[in-house]
Amino acid sequence: MSVRVRRVYEPPEPDDGVRVLVDRLWPRGVSKDAARVDEWPKDLTPSTELRRWYHAGEGSYEEFARRYEAELATPDAAELLDGVRESAAKGPVTLLTASKEPEHSHVAVLVRLLEQV
Repeated sequence: MSVRVRRVYEPPEPDDGVRVLVDRLWPRGVSKDAARVDEWPKDLTPSTELRRWYHAGEGSYEEFARRYEAELATPDAAELLDGVRESAAKGPVTLLTASKEPEHSHVAVLVRLLEQV
């Protein structure tokens, strides 16, 4: 399985495979043509409430990750996660985010869950 993470602001590369935007909001300053997004599963992203809670600095990253995993366990999100996992089993998948620090965002949680068998 091949899952990689890139910032949506970086130009697409030939080996990106399926490009999946994993942010709920469209990134500022990036046109849809330039982003070359293949999928945008908004229900796979943290809820607006959770995103606002975390960005307000009200909790730790560990608590955010725990709450986000609970959201991903809902049937709709779990189905989307399985779909991305299936795509990654067939070829490269690149998760796109506007986050400056993907390793401290919801993207790290997604990668960990996608890599679990």
